[in-house]
Amino acid sequence: MPAPLTSAARRTARSTRPARLALIAGTAVLGITLTACSGGAAASGHDGKAQGKGPSKAADTRISVNLHGTAATAGRPVTVTLAAGKLRTVTVSADGGDALTGRLSPDGRTWTSDRPAAPGTTYRVEAKDTGGGGDTAGFTTAAAGTVNKLTLAPGKNTTVGIAQPLSIVFDHPVKNRAAVEKALKVSTSNGTEGSWGWLRDYSGRDRVDWRPREYWKSGTRITLDAELNGVDSGPSGGWFVRDYATTFTIGSSQVVEVDLDRHRLALKRDGRTVMDVPVSAGTPGGDRASWRGTAVLMAKEGTINMRSETVGLGDLYDKMVDYSMRLTWSGMYAHAAPWNAAYFGVANHSSGCVGMSDADAASLYRRARVGDPFEITGADAKGTVAEGNGYGAWNVSWSDWRTRSALG
Repeated sequence: MPAPLTSAARRTARSTRPARLALIAGTAVLGITLTACSGGAAASGHDGKAQGKGPSKAADTRISVNLHGTAATAGRPVTVTLAAGKLRTVTVSADGGDALTGRLSPDGRTWTSDRPAAPGTTYRVEAKDTGGGGDTAGFTTAAAGTVNKLTLAPGKNTTVGIAQPLSIVFDHPVKNRAAVEKALKVSTSNGTEGSWGWLRDYSGRDRVDWRPREYWKSGTRITLDAELNGVDSGPSGGWFVRDYATTFTIGSSQVVEVDLDRHRLALKRDGRTVMDVPVSAGTPGGDRASWRGTAVLMAKEGTINMRSETVGLGDLYDKMVDYSMRLTWSGMYAHAAPWNAAYFGVANHSSGCVGMSDADAASLYRRARVGDPFEITGADAKGTVAEGNGYGAWNVSWSDWRTRSALG
Protein backbone atom coordinates (compact mmCIF):
# COMPACT_ATOMS: atom_id res chain seq x y z
CA MET A 1 0.00 0.00 0.00
CA PRO A 2 1.53 3.37 -1.10
CA ALA A 3 2.42 5.87 1.53
CA PRO A 4 -0.09 8.68 2.02
CA LEU A 5 0.63 11.93 0.16
CA THR A 6 1.84 14.89 2.04
CA SER A 7 0.00 18.17 1.77
CA ALA A 8 2.62 19.51 -0.65
CA ALA A 9 2.34 16.44 -2.86
CA ARG A 10 -1.46 16.74 -3.00
CA ARG A 11 -1.16 20.37 -4.11
CA THR A 12 1.29 19.41 -6.89
CA ALA A 13 -1.00 16.67 -8.22
CA ARG A 14 -4.01 18.98 -8.31
CA SER A 15 -2.04 21.67 -10.23
CA THR A 16 -0.80 19.33 -12.99
CA ARG A 17 -4.13 17.52 -13.82
CA PRO A 18 -5.77 20.41 -15.78
CA ALA A 19 -2.68 20.82 -17.95
CA ARG A 20 -2.84 17.14 -18.99
CA LEU A 21 -6.56 17.38 -19.77
CA ALA A 22 -6.00 20.49 -21.80
CA LEU A 23 -3.34 18.73 -23.87
CA ILE A 24 -5.58 15.74 -24.51
CA ALA A 25 -8.51 17.96 -25.48
CA GLY A 26 -6.33 20.00 -27.83
CA THR A 27 -5.15 16.85 -29.61
CA ALA A 28 -8.79 15.70 -30.25
CA VAL A 29 -9.77 19.05 -31.78
CA LEU A 30 -6.79 18.92 -34.13
CA GLY A 31 -7.72 15.42 -35.18
CA ILE A 32 -11.28 16.53 -36.00
CA THR A 33 -9.99 19.54 -37.89
CA LEU A 34 -7.71 17.41 -40.09
CA THR A 35 -10.47 14.93 -40.80
CA ALA A 36 -12.83 17.70 -41.83
CA CYS A 37 -10.23 19.30 -44.11
CA SER A 38 -9.40 15.98 -45.72
CA GLY A 39 -13.07 15.13 -46.39
CA GLY A 40 -13.83 18.59 -47.81
CA ALA A 41 -10.93 18.53 -50.27
CA ALA A 42 -11.93 15.17 -51.71
CA ALA A 43 -15.55 16.26 -52.22
CA SER A 44 -14.91 19.62 -53.89
CA GLY A 45 -16.88 20.41 -57.03
CA HIS A 46 -15.81 22.83 -59.80
CA ASP A 47 -16.44 25.74 -57.45
CA GLY A 48 -14.05 24.38 -54.84
CA LYS A 49 -16.66 24.34 -52.05
CA ALA A 50 -16.75 21.40 -49.67
CA GLN A 51 -19.61 18.96 -50.04
CA GLY A 52 -21.22 16.97 -47.21
CA LYS A 53 -21.31 17.49 -43.47
CA GLY A 54 -19.23 16.48 -40.49
CA PRO A 55 -16.03 14.48 -40.39
CA SER A 56 -17.13 11.60 -42.66
CA LYS A 57 -15.87 11.54 -46.28
CA ALA A 58 -18.61 12.60 -48.76
CA ALA A 59 -19.17 11.24 -52.30
CA ASP A 60 -17.19 13.02 -55.03
CA THR A 61 -19.74 14.64 -57.35
CA ARG A 62 -17.30 16.11 -59.84
CA ILE A 63 -17.78 15.26 -63.52
CA SER A 64 -15.33 15.24 -66.42
CA VAL A 65 -16.36 15.76 -70.04
CA ASN A 66 -14.33 14.53 -73.02
CA LEU A 67 -15.02 17.78 -74.93
CA HIS A 68 -14.06 21.12 -73.42
CA GLY A 69 -12.98 24.65 -74.21
CA THR A 70 -14.19 26.98 -76.95
CA ALA A 71 -12.88 25.07 -79.98
CA ALA A 72 -13.69 21.45 -79.17
CA THR A 73 -13.60 18.89 -81.97
CA ALA A 74 -17.04 18.21 -83.45
CA GLY A 75 -18.21 14.86 -84.75
CA ARG A 76 -17.53 12.91 -81.55
CA PRO A 77 -20.07 11.64 -79.03
CA VAL A 78 -20.15 13.53 -75.73
CA THR A 79 -18.88 11.45 -72.79
CA VAL A 80 -19.60 12.50 -69.19
CA THR A 81 -17.85 10.64 -66.34
CA LEU A 82 -18.59 10.92 -62.61
CA ALA A 83 -15.60 10.91 -60.25
CA ALA A 84 -17.31 8.53 -57.79
CA GLY A 85 -20.71 6.98 -57.28
CA LYS A 86 -23.40 6.53 -59.93
CA LEU A 87 -25.04 8.97 -62.30
CA ARG A 88 -28.81 9.36 -62.17
CA THR A 89 -29.43 11.88 -64.98
CA VAL A 90 -27.31 13.71 -67.55
CA THR A 91 -28.56 16.53 -69.77
CA VAL A 92 -26.45 17.85 -72.64
CA SER A 93 -28.34 20.71 -74.26
CA ALA A 94 -27.33 22.82 -77.25
CA ASP A 95 -28.01 26.52 -77.47
CA GLY A 96 -31.14 26.93 -79.55
CA GLY A 97 -31.50 23.18 -80.09
CA ASP A 98 -32.69 19.94 -78.58
CA ALA A 99 -30.86 18.02 -75.89
CA LEU A 100 -28.72 15.07 -76.96
CA THR A 101 -30.06 11.66 -76.00
CA GLY A 102 -27.64 9.14 -74.52
CA ARG A 103 -27.16 6.10 -72.31
CA LEU A 104 -25.40 5.13 -69.07
CA SER A 105 -22.63 2.57 -68.82
CA PRO A 106 -23.38 -0.62 -66.83
CA ASP A 107 -21.46 0.70 -63.81
CA GLY A 108 -23.44 3.96 -63.85
CA ARG A 109 -20.38 6.19 -63.87
CA THR A 110 -20.27 7.18 -67.56
CA TRP A 111 -22.89 8.62 -69.91
CA THR A 112 -22.37 8.73 -73.70
CA SER A 113 -24.51 10.62 -76.20
CA ASP A 114 -26.17 8.73 -79.06
CA ARG A 115 -25.24 11.42 -81.57
CA PRO A 116 -22.04 13.39 -82.09
CA ALA A 117 -21.55 17.01 -81.11
CA ALA A 118 -22.33 19.36 -84.00
CA PRO A 119 -19.85 21.97 -85.21
CA GLY A 120 -20.15 25.61 -84.15
CA THR A 121 -22.42 24.77 -81.21
CA THR A 122 -22.32 25.64 -77.51
CA TYR A 123 -23.36 22.87 -75.12
CA ARG A 124 -24.24 22.90 -71.41
CA VAL A 125 -23.81 19.71 -69.37
CA GLU A 126 -25.78 19.08 -66.19
CA ALA A 127 -25.33 15.87 -64.20
CA LYS A 128 -27.05 14.49 -61.07
CA ASP A 129 -25.90 11.48 -59.11
CA THR A 130 -27.97 8.95 -57.20
CA GLY A 131 -27.02 10.56 -53.90
CA GLY A 132 -28.57 13.90 -54.77
CA GLY A 133 -25.32 15.66 -55.70
CA GLY A 134 -24.60 17.30 -59.03
CA ASP A 135 -22.17 19.20 -61.20
CA THR A 136 -22.20 21.26 -64.42
CA ALA A 137 -19.83 21.91 -67.31
CA GLY A 138 -19.89 23.46 -70.78
CA PHE A 139 -18.01 23.59 -74.06
CA THR A 140 -18.23 25.01 -77.59
CA THR A 141 -17.28 23.11 -80.75
CA ALA A 142 -15.22 24.63 -83.52
CA ALA A 143 -17.16 25.98 -86.51
CA ALA A 144 -17.23 23.99 -89.75
CA GLY A 145 -14.76 25.09 -92.39
CA THR A 146 -16.94 23.63 -95.19
CA VAL A 147 -20.66 22.91 -94.90
CA ASN A 148 -22.22 20.09 -96.94
CA LYS A 149 -25.87 20.38 -97.97
CA LEU A 150 -28.23 18.14 -99.89
CA THR A 151 -31.28 18.03 -102.13
CA LEU A 152 -34.08 15.59 -101.25
CA ALA A 153 -36.62 13.97 -103.54
CA PRO A 154 -39.53 13.52 -103.53
CA GLY A 155 -40.88 16.67 -101.92
CA LYS A 156 -42.40 16.70 -98.46
CA ASN A 157 -46.02 15.53 -98.08
CA THR A 158 -46.32 14.59 -101.75
CA THR A 159 -48.09 11.62 -103.36
CA VAL A 160 -45.98 9.81 -105.95
CA GLY A 161 -45.98 6.78 -108.19
CA ILE A 162 -44.94 3.24 -107.32
CA ALA A 163 -41.39 3.54 -108.77
CA GLN A 164 -40.31 6.75 -107.01
CA PRO A 165 -37.11 6.25 -104.97
CA LEU A 166 -35.97 8.30 -102.02
CA SER A 167 -33.11 10.22 -103.59
CA ILE A 168 -30.45 12.45 -102.00
CA VAL A 169 -27.93 14.48 -104.00
CA PHE A 170 -25.06 16.07 -102.06
CA ASP A 171 -23.47 19.45 -102.74
CA HIS A 172 -19.97 18.15 -101.89
CA PRO A 173 -18.25 14.76 -102.10
CA VAL A 174 -19.10 12.13 -99.49
CA LYS A 175 -16.14 9.94 -98.54
CA ASN A 176 -17.46 8.84 -95.15
CA ARG A 177 -20.37 7.04 -96.77
CA ALA A 178 -20.96 4.54 -93.97
CA ALA A 179 -21.24 7.31 -91.37
CA VAL A 180 -23.65 9.28 -93.56
CA GLU A 181 -25.77 6.26 -94.47
CA LYS A 182 -26.01 5.25 -90.81
CA ALA A 183 -27.63 8.63 -90.09
CA LEU A 184 -30.34 8.11 -92.77
CA LYS A 185 -33.27 6.39 -91.11
CA VAL A 186 -36.13 5.16 -93.35
CA SER A 187 -39.43 3.89 -91.97
CA THR A 188 -42.47 2.67 -93.89
CA SER A 189 -46.07 2.06 -92.89
CA ASN A 190 -45.97 -1.59 -93.93
CA GLY A 191 -42.39 -2.75 -93.35
CA THR A 192 -41.33 -2.51 -97.00
CA GLU A 193 -37.98 -4.12 -97.73
CA GLY A 194 -35.49 -1.74 -99.33
CA SER A 195 -31.88 -0.62 -99.44
CA TRP A 196 -29.69 2.42 -99.96
CA GLY A 197 -27.40 2.42 -102.97
CA TRP A 198 -24.64 4.93 -103.78
CA LEU A 199 -24.20 6.22 -107.31
CA ARG A 200 -22.97 9.13 -109.37
CA ASP A 201 -25.71 11.57 -110.29
CA TYR A 202 -25.98 12.80 -113.89
CA SER A 203 -24.69 16.15 -112.59
CA GLY A 204 -21.47 14.44 -111.47
CA ARG A 205 -22.27 14.78 -107.75
CA ASP A 206 -22.48 12.02 -105.15
CA ARG A 207 -25.95 10.61 -104.66
CA VAL A 208 -27.64 7.90 -102.60
CA ASP A 209 -31.08 6.41 -103.36
CA TRP A 210 -33.31 4.16 -101.26
CA ARG A 211 -35.49 1.90 -103.39
CA PRO A 212 -37.71 -1.01 -102.39
CA ARG A 213 -36.99 -4.50 -103.64
CA GLU A 214 -40.08 -4.26 -105.85
CA TYR A 215 -42.37 -1.41 -106.77
CA TRP A 216 -44.04 0.23 -103.77
CA LYS A 217 -47.49 -0.93 -102.74
CA SER A 218 -50.17 1.68 -103.24
CA GLY A 219 -50.92 3.57 -100.03
CA THR A 220 -47.49 3.05 -98.44
CA ARG A 221 -46.33 6.00 -96.30
CA ILE A 222 -42.57 6.60 -96.15
CA THR A 223 -40.62 8.77 -93.72
CA LEU A 224 -36.97 9.76 -93.84
CA ASP A 225 -35.19 11.17 -90.78
CA ALA A 226 -31.73 12.26 -91.88
CA GLU A 227 -29.98 12.85 -88.54
CA LEU A 228 -26.91 14.39 -90.15
CA ASN A 229 -26.12 17.31 -87.86
CA GLY A 230 -22.55 16.74 -86.66
CA VAL A 231 -21.64 14.10 -89.28
CA ASP A 232 -18.41 14.63 -91.23
CA SER A 233 -18.63 13.96 -94.99
CA GLY A 234 -14.91 13.31 -95.20
CA PRO A 235 -12.10 15.06 -97.11
CA SER A 236 -13.33 17.95 -99.29
CA GLY A 237 -16.93 17.28 -98.24
CA GLY A 238 -17.24 19.25 -95.02
CA TRP A 239 -19.71 18.92 -92.17
CA PHE A 240 -23.47 18.65 -92.05
CA VAL A 241 -24.83 21.29 -89.69
CA ARG A 242 -28.54 20.39 -89.66
CA ASP A 243 -30.95 17.47 -89.88
CA TYR A 244 -33.36 16.83 -92.74
CA ALA A 245 -36.69 15.04 -92.97
CA THR A 246 -39.36 14.23 -95.53
CA THR A 247 -42.54 12.17 -95.72
CA PHE A 248 -44.41 11.02 -98.80
CA THR A 249 -47.16 8.60 -99.82
CA ILE A 250 -47.51 6.17 -102.72
CA GLY A 251 -50.52 6.73 -104.94
CA SER A 252 -52.40 4.34 -107.23
CA SER A 253 -50.50 1.58 -109.02
CA GLN A 254 -49.79 2.84 -112.54
CA VAL A 255 -47.34 1.57 -115.15
CA VAL A 256 -46.71 3.11 -118.58
CA GLU A 257 -45.59 0.52 -121.13
CA VAL A 258 -43.78 1.77 -124.25
CA ASP A 259 -43.10 -0.73 -127.05
CA LEU A 260 -40.53 0.79 -129.40
CA ASP A 261 -40.95 -1.96 -131.98
CA ARG A 262 -44.76 -1.74 -132.13
CA HIS A 263 -44.78 2.06 -131.72
CA ARG A 264 -47.42 1.89 -128.99
CA LEU A 265 -47.85 3.33 -125.49
CA ALA A 266 -50.22 1.84 -122.90
CA LEU A 267 -51.11 3.14 -119.45
CA LYS A 268 -52.13 0.41 -117.00
CA ARG A 269 -53.76 1.16 -113.66
CA ASP A 270 -54.01 -1.70 -111.17
CA GLY A 271 -53.32 -4.05 -114.07
CA ARG A 272 -56.12 -2.68 -116.25
CA THR A 273 -55.35 -0.84 -119.51
CA VAL A 274 -56.82 2.67 -119.45
CA MET A 275 -54.89 4.04 -122.48
CA ASP A 276 -53.39 2.44 -125.59
CA VAL A 277 -52.19 4.94 -128.18
CA PRO A 278 -49.83 5.11 -131.18
CA VAL A 279 -46.49 6.89 -130.71
CA SER A 280 -43.27 7.63 -132.53
CA ALA A 281 -40.06 7.34 -130.48
CA GLY A 282 -36.41 8.12 -131.25
CA THR A 283 -34.91 7.41 -134.64
CA PRO A 284 -32.86 4.18 -134.27
CA GLY A 285 -29.22 3.76 -135.18
CA GLY A 286 -27.57 6.72 -133.45
CA ASP A 287 -27.77 9.44 -130.80
CA ARG A 288 -31.38 10.23 -131.73
CA ALA A 289 -32.59 6.79 -130.57
CA SER A 290 -34.58 6.39 -127.35
CA TRP A 291 -33.42 4.66 -124.18
CA ARG A 292 -34.85 1.29 -123.17
CA GLY A 293 -35.36 -0.10 -119.67
CA THR A 294 -37.34 1.43 -116.82
CA ALA A 295 -37.40 5.20 -116.62
CA VAL A 296 -39.35 7.01 -113.90
CA LEU A 297 -41.49 10.07 -114.54
CA MET A 298 -39.40 12.80 -112.88
CA ALA A 299 -41.51 15.88 -113.51
CA LYS A 300 -44.52 17.14 -115.46
CA GLU A 301 -43.10 20.31 -116.98
CA GLY A 302 -45.98 21.43 -119.18
CA THR A 303 -45.05 23.62 -122.14
CA ILE A 304 -41.31 24.11 -122.49
CA ASN A 305 -38.79 25.23 -125.08
CA MET A 306 -36.80 22.26 -126.44
CA ARG A 307 -33.57 23.07 -128.23
CA SER A 308 -31.40 20.41 -129.85
CA GLU A 309 -28.07 21.96 -128.87
CA THR A 310 -28.83 21.31 -125.18
CA VAL A 311 -28.69 17.55 -125.85
CA GLY A 312 -25.77 17.57 -128.27
CA LEU A 313 -27.76 17.47 -131.51
CA GLY A 314 -26.65 20.76 -133.05
CA ASP A 315 -29.32 23.07 -134.45
CA LEU A 316 -31.71 20.29 -135.42
CA TYR A 317 -34.74 21.80 -133.66
CA ASP A 318 -35.98 24.65 -131.48
CA LYS A 319 -39.63 24.11 -130.55
CA MET A 320 -42.19 24.96 -127.89
CA VAL A 321 -43.49 21.56 -126.79
CA ASP A 322 -46.73 20.89 -124.90
CA TYR A 323 -47.50 18.30 -122.19
CA SER A 324 -43.81 17.63 -121.56
CA MET A 325 -43.10 14.78 -119.11
CA ARG A 326 -39.42 14.37 -118.19
CA LEU A 327 -38.03 10.81 -118.07
CA THR A 328 -34.25 11.37 -117.90
CA TRP A 329 -31.79 14.15 -117.12
CA SER A 330 -30.28 13.63 -120.58
CA GLY A 331 -33.44 15.02 -122.19
CA MET A 332 -35.75 12.10 -122.94
CA TYR A 333 -39.43 13.11 -122.58
CA ALA A 334 -42.89 11.88 -123.42
CA HIS A 335 -44.80 14.78 -124.99
CA ALA A 336 -47.11 16.05 -127.70
CA ALA A 337 -45.53 16.01 -131.19
CA PRO A 338 -48.21 16.95 -133.76
CA TRP A 339 -45.52 17.72 -136.37
CA ASN A 340 -44.64 14.01 -136.38
CA ALA A 341 -48.20 12.70 -136.85
CA ALA A 342 -47.37 10.78 -140.03
CA TYR A 343 -45.14 8.41 -138.03
CA PHE A 344 -47.40 7.65 -135.04
CA GLY A 345 -47.85 3.87 -134.82
CA VAL A 346 -45.73 3.45 -137.95
CA ALA A 347 -42.06 4.27 -137.30
CA ASN A 348 -39.71 5.80 -134.77
CA HIS A 349 -38.76 9.16 -136.19
CA SER A 350 -38.06 11.61 -133.35
CA SER A 351 -34.96 12.98 -131.66
CA GLY A 352 -35.14 10.56 -128.73
CA CYS A 353 -38.46 11.42 -127.11
CA VAL A 354 -41.73 9.49 -127.15
CA GLY A 355 -44.13 11.69 -129.18
CA MET A 356 -47.90 11.42 -129.60
CA SER A 357 -50.89 13.48 -130.65
CA ASP A 358 -51.99 16.53 -128.68
CA ALA A 359 -55.12 14.73 -127.45
CA ASP A 360 -53.24 11.60 -126.36
CA ALA A 361 -50.48 13.61 -124.70
CA ALA A 362 -53.05 15.69 -122.81
CA SER A 363 -54.80 12.52 -121.61
CA LEU A 364 -51.55 10.91 -120.44
CA TYR A 365 -50.40 14.15 -118.80
CA ARG A 366 -53.63 14.35 -116.84
CA ARG A 367 -53.48 10.73 -115.64
CA ALA A 368 -49.76 10.20 -115.07
CA ARG A 369 -48.13 10.88 -111.71
CA VAL A 370 -44.53 11.75 -110.87
CA GLY A 371 -42.92 8.47 -109.83
CA ASP A 372 -44.81 6.33 -112.35
CA PRO A 373 -42.53 3.83 -114.14
CA PHE A 374 -42.20 3.93 -117.92
CA GLU A 375 -41.21 0.40 -118.92
CA ILE A 376 -39.62 0.78 -122.36
CA THR A 377 -38.93 -2.30 -124.47
CA GLY A 378 -37.82 -3.00 -128.03
CA ALA A 379 -34.75 -3.26 -130.25
CA ASP A 380 -34.88 0.32 -131.55
CA ALA A 381 -32.88 1.77 -128.64
CA LYS A 382 -29.41 3.13 -127.95
CA GLY A 383 -28.99 1.42 -124.59
CA THR A 384 -30.48 1.12 -121.12
CA VAL A 385 -31.28 4.05 -118.85
CA ALA A 386 -28.35 4.51 -116.44
CA GLU A 387 -28.94 4.66 -112.67
CA GLY A 388 -27.95 8.32 -112.37
CA ASN A 389 -29.73 9.49 -115.53
CA GLY A 390 -32.97 10.20 -113.74
CA TYR A 391 -34.13 7.31 -111.55
CA GLY A 392 -32.68 4.31 -113.33
CA ALA A 393 -32.06 2.12 -110.28
CA TRP A 394 -34.81 -0.24 -111.44
CA ASN A 395 -32.46 -1.39 -114.21
CA VAL A 396 -30.12 -2.86 -111.58
CA SER A 397 -30.87 -6.28 -110.07
CA TRP A 398 -31.87 -6.33 -106.41
CA SER A 399 -28.78 -8.35 -105.42
CA ASP A 400 -26.51 -5.87 -107.22
CA TRP A 401 -28.32 -2.89 -105.75
CA ARG A 402 -27.83 -4.10 -102.17
CA THR A 403 -24.05 -4.30 -102.70
CA ARG A 404 -24.05 -0.54 -103.32
CA SER A 405 -24.95 0.16 -99.71
CA ALA A 406 -21.99 1.42 -97.68
CA LEU A 407 -23.20 -0.69 -94.75
CA GLY A 408 -23.07 -3.98 -96.61
